[in-house]
Amino acid sequence: MSAGRLPENPILIVDDERAVADGFDLVLKSNGINHVQVCTDSREVMGILRAREFELVLLDLAMPHLAGEALLGAIREEMPNVPVVIVTGRNDVKAAVECMKAGAFDYLVKAVEESRLVSSVRRAMELRALSRDYRRLKERMLAPRLAHPQAFERIVTGNQLMHSLFRIVEAVARSSEPILITGETGTGKGLFAAAVHAASNREGPFVEVNVAGVEDTMFSDTLFGRRKGAFTSAVEARGGLVQQAGAGTMFLDEIGDLSIPSQVKLLRLLDTGEYYPLGSDLPRRTAARFVVATNRDLASLMSEGTFRRDLFYRLSTHELRLPPLRERRDDIPLLLDHFLEEACAKLGKPRPSVPRRLLDFLAAQSFPGNVRELRSLVIDAVSRQSSPVLALADLVPGSREKAARGLPGSGQSPLSFPDVLPTLGQVRELLIDEALKRSGGNQSLAATMLGLSHQALSKRLAKRKLRT
Repeated sequence: MSAGRLPENPILIVDDERAVADGFDLVLKSNGINHVQVCTDSREVMGILRAREFELVLLDLAMPHLAGEALLGAIREEMPNVPVVIVTGRNDVKAAVECMKAGAFDYLVKAVEESRLVSSVRRAMELRALSRDYRRLKERMLAPRLAHPQAFERIVTGNQLMHSLFRIVEAVARSSEPILITGETGTGKGLFAAAVHAASNREGPFVEVNVAGVEDTMFSDTLFGRRKGAFTSAVEARGGLVQQAGAGTMFLDEIGDLSIPSQVKLLRLLDTGEYYPLGSDLPRRTAARFVVATNRDLASLMSEGTFRRDLFYRLSTHELRLPPLRERRDDIPLLLDHFLEEACAKLGKPRPSVPRRLLDFLAAQSFPGNVRELRSLVIDAVSRQSSPVLALADLVPGSREKAARGLPGSGQSPLSFPDVLPTLGQVRELLIDEALKRSGGNQSLAATMLGLSHQALSKRLAKRKLRT
């Protein structure tokens, strides 16, 4: 995308009165819609439209040589995806009805108010963008392979759901609309934001900022920049991160923690493409694309009144929900292999072998910290590992915390008992039931948790069936 151009494809203004066409051009440019072309001869319109793709057409009706009604029909027949907004001096209900029946997107009467004209153009642009995104999504979901596999090379996965998300990213990457990425902590939201940028082919850089806990003045200073003297400690002017992003991608992480005043400023920026540096009365414009992420439940935040509904609707034009690691357990061997390779290279240690029992155990864990938690566990285990075989105890998620609460060797009991003690047989059955519950019914994993062989657990379950 060319820096500062909105929309990506030009808008064609068709009016035989040059002064009127230039007036519309000025109104659009003053509202940030600056990619505009003017045509004053209706006979040239179809040739211009065939030469390249246009975002939409602003069309007069009363013109010499070729009337607007005829042009409307020709455009709708040959280029049905291009919205046509009629802007005419004819305040005629019948003409308006006929134009709308013929496929016009809107019918405006000169002299139309600036806000009405801009609103109509923006709605037509949004409709065109959604139509384009839907077409790309359909094409990418049916494509046999990724068009930009290099964009996803940092995301380690063989999971089908994750690959479906890759295709969605490719479909929406070139859209100018915001993307909302949701998912638990440690699921890779930052990696997906970077993948969106890599697949978009945008000319500017990828700029990332975590907005959690940032108060309003700091938010404005960080994103929008400031003039010298804007506040007491502002001894010099500086540009913000939005200016740094240029026509690239601006990634705002932890958007669910943004304060209400900052949400208002972000909403205005997304709606108009304009922002005010601190201490300045003159707006600046941005062509950056915004990607935001959160691990918070935005629906709950909206119900509590701490997150604006209008901002949510503006941010969620495209939404990606990243699955937790427990929903992609088939990726655990791949991730373990990747993190072992990474940790051994960093620490200068030989790579240990991984027993099958360890993989079975990991596959049964919930991993509340997801991929980030697994990575930390692997790095910690490798740093302490001295055996050629990776020990099960080194990779038990939360093993140190559990030990502190009373696992064997801690000097405390890991269990609590009621006043009436259960029998050994009752405890055994309860442990088996809990292991099966945690393993999702997988007897091999349940046996690993209990320190039994698969055969021994199968025999116990078979005896249980005979008793019932």
